[in-house]
Amino acid sequence: MSATVSPSCASPPLPHRSALSALRRVDGAVVAIVVVLAGLALAAPEQLAETVRFAAGSAVGIGPFLLVSVLAAAWLRAADADRLIGRAFAASPMKATVLAALLGALSPFCSCGVIPVIAALLVARVPLAPVMAFWIASPVMAPDMFVITAGALGLEFAIAKALAAVGVGLIGGFATFALGRLPSFADPLRSRGCGGCGAAALAGGAVQWRFWRSPERVQRFGREALANGLMLGKWLLLAFVLESLMLAWLPAELLAQWLGGSNALAIPLAALVGVPAYLNGYAAVPVVGGLIESGMSPGAALAFMVAGAMTSVPAALAVASLVRRPVFVWYVLLALSLSMLSGYAYSAWGAL
Repeated sequence: MSATVSPSCASPPLPHRSALSALRRVDGAVVAIVVVLAGLALAAPEQLAETVRFAAGSAVGIGPFLLVSVLAAAWLRAADADRLIGRAFAASPMKATVLAALLGALSPFCSCGVIPVIAALLVARVPLAPVMAFWIASPVMAPDMFVITAGALGLEFAIAKALAAVGVGLIGGFATFALGRLPSFADPLRSRGCGGCGAAALAGGAVQWRFWRSPERVQRFGREALANGLMLGKWLLLAFVLESLMLAWLPAELLAQWLGGSNALAIPLAALVGVPAYLNGYAAVPVVGGLIESGMSPGAALAFMVAGAMTSVPAALAVASLVRRPVFVWYVLLALSLSMLSGYAYSAWGAL
């Protein structure tokens, strides 16, 4: 909720400040869609019609899955299901690590949305091992992302990604537990000045799955459904536009050569590319679908998605400002190594 300024105290906005404020309100995904379509209209008008047709058809196809995912995410928010997180971390460190990995794979937090919760956990002096398990598992999968992934890439890939989320959480959490006596790991925060961050996720109280009995929760459900629907819709539309361009212009032979199953370095390369160059987690689903159609192996695709989900640029910057440098380096190494492990495991399963 934005703060309200009294008219008697408000000063007239300066022109350059008004322009900056308006610029901040411009939606990046919408601007990107407009820029890409305008560029096609000028440089490749024959591709514009094909891109619009492809994006519209893909949006219609994913529509039912998008609706289910939006309603599921809004239900979890309206029911205060995130309160389960605070309860999980009340257990012993070993049990908490297991529960954190499982909850992370089920939580509706994205790579940026999980940061305030992580800050609150660390400020509350929860051990780093269960925090790290939740930290790296949560962005990889969510209930709504599972539905969208199943609709776009198939149920098998969605299940593999969900299992990868739990797996990276467990391995990352227990590996961090083994390093828990290191000074930086015992006290990972740079400072403890954000005691109120993410407090709602750690608060007590009951989870009310039948949210419709409370008018306030019904309103929250509506707000969340609208916000999630708009967010997912715009990013998926951008992804479909980009996917159409990849299918039209990306050399399938080159992609198959570098990221296909025949290249032993396909999975490491996909993970390395996924860490810095990752789209919004939802937008990546159809983009990866286009990459697979162009020759990318499913194992490399999974490594790309898992690596990027854990280390999207905004989330990585937030993490770097939150924790000490050794913990940040460890977080990046975990994202890189565990994403490759996920890719190799999925490839091995496919070879059986």
